[in-house]
Amino acid sequence: MNKNDYDQVINRAVEIQKEWRTIPAPKRGELIRVFGNHLRQDIEVVAEAIMKDAKKIHAEAVGEVQEAIDMCDFAVGLSRQLYGLTIQSERPEHKLQEVYNPLGVVGVITAFNFPCAVWAWNHCVAMVCGNSVVWKGSPKAKNVTDSCKQAWDKAVTETFPEPWFKFKDLLQVVDGDKEQAEWMADDTRISLLSATGSTEMGKALAPRVSARMGKGLYELGGNNGMIVSKHANIDLAVRGIVFGAVGTAGQRCTSLRRLIVHESVYDVLITKLKSAYASLPVGDNFKEETLVGPLINQESADRMLSALEQAKTKGYTVHGGEVVEGCTVRPAIVEATEQCDLVKTETFAPILYVLKYSDLDQAIDIHNAVPQGLSSCIFTDNVQEAETFTSAVGSDCGIVNINIGPSGAEIGGAFGGEKDTGGGRESGSDAWKQYMRRSTVTINYGKSLPLAQGIKFGD
Repeated sequence: MNKNDYDQVINRAVEIQKEWRTIPAPKRGELIRVFGNHLRQDIEVVAEAIMKDAKKIHAEAVGEVQEAIDMCDFAVGLSRQLYGLTIQSERPEHKLQEVYNPLGVVGVITAFNFPCAVWAWNHCVAMVCGNSVVWKGSPKAKNVTDSCKQAWDKAVTETFPEPWFKFKDLLQVVDGDKEQAEWMADDTRISLLSATGSTEMGKALAPRVSARMGKGLYELGGNNGMIVSKHANIDLAVRGIVFGAVGTAGQRCTSLRRLIVHESVYDVLITKLKSAYASLPVGDNFKEETLVGPLINQESADRMLSALEQAKTKGYTVHGGEVVEGCTVRPAIVEATEQCDLVKTETFAPILYVLKYSDLDQAIDIHNAVPQGLSSCIFTDNVQEAETFTSAVGSDCGIVNINIGPSGAEIGGAFGGEKDTGGGRESGSDAWKQYMRRSTVTINYGKSLPLAQGIKFGD
């Protein structure tokens, strides 16, 4: 897409949002309801596009579309609950209110690994909040972007009479890569830029957004950890570890990358993990029996193999990591002796670094000693350990789980993390407030004009 075409897209987004913001929020929710129904009808179509573009297995591809459908359901209810506050005033015959209004144009940048769901987190909420959306999907996932746009256009034509078919333009697509993302970051017409991807991408775009005093919402990398206590249900932990570490071929932002194991259960756990990894069906993601498909491209496979070679050079024991074919690589377990820079670096591939600990304070210190802060978990049946992990002295992440792995978050909670993960929150809870302009309103319904703080000014 060239700059002239881009400018036309943004100008149209600005224009159509001015009309959309006047539509009552529950009516905006009705469009999202119909859109969700179209995703239900087209779930296999969109899932197949995800399998082709992101190379996910069928179960995960369908699950991603279901997540988008769930977001539609959430947003429909939200459209009747965009509530503010009424606040007591210190002045007689006055009241204070908080009022939320649409921001304008929301720019959404998504990555290849969740090309449908992450867009839906933003799109569904932004729409019921009265905004228009300009979406730059990953160039690796164009089929997914196109199939979602088609479902949206069908929903508009079903919801509104013909003169209002123009609301198709509430969602517009920017086709491009780094250059187009930079245009969006620099563009004052975009009221909020929501960017999902690597920490490097976020650190490149965030200063450009800040330079124009724009709003940014960032969901970036996550070098996620799990603590396995001596009080853990080991078999339950193994199930959580395997899905967390190898699901989506280790290409989730919430993938499990670091396993911190109490020394008393380390040997038992490693034995069970090696057995579980050895039995994993790895290969063609279109085959029903496959649980681990290929990495997104050969560059990703090469990065994984390079990290494993570095681990071997350090003297770490590596299990797995063999090339099956092309960019399909068996998941690897790396028994590390320390949390070095290699372990602290997120390699977007199915590599699981395993470390020992002796007491919970040490485990939490190890867990938090990385730049990222997205998702975290502990497996323990000890209530003191569980509560400590969720407390102020526990995990420093945006997602903190007990007896489940770090991935597979539900849409009802706000999704995002701290530190190099960016600090943004998407999806559920009150994340919707980021997509709206908050105003504090003071209403004087009396016949005098008292000043706050009891100030007297003249008569």
